[in-house]
Amino acid sequence: MDFGTTAATITPFPRIVPAAANTLMAGRPRGNPQAEAARQTAIEFEAVFLSQMLAPMFEGLDEDPLFGGGPGEDIYRSMLVEEYSNAIARAGGIGIADAVQREILRLQEAFQP
Repeated sequence: MDFGTTAATITPFPRIVPAAANTLMAGRPRGNPQAEAARQTAIEFEAVFLSQMLAPMFEGLDEDPLFGGGPGEDIYRSMLVEEYSNAIARAGGIGIADAVQREILRLQEAFQP
């Protein structure tokens, strides 16, 4: 069966053309240190929020008998949830970071002399 593709045309990651890259970066701060700091703070806030929302999902899981459970598994499970939330927030999250960033910048502008 020939589907008209060769190994050379199949790539594991999609290529982003410059126009698409500009679309992905739309609304993101560039060159303004205050806006970049506000963005980073907003992403961190969203990660903490997501961590608090994801934690109850993992509380009901049984301990894995292979690893023995115990307090060590609880610690690593909380670290796993934290990393999940960080990854989700860095990948675009659920929109909380955008709203928080807008509010931070609005408040900064309101208190500028």
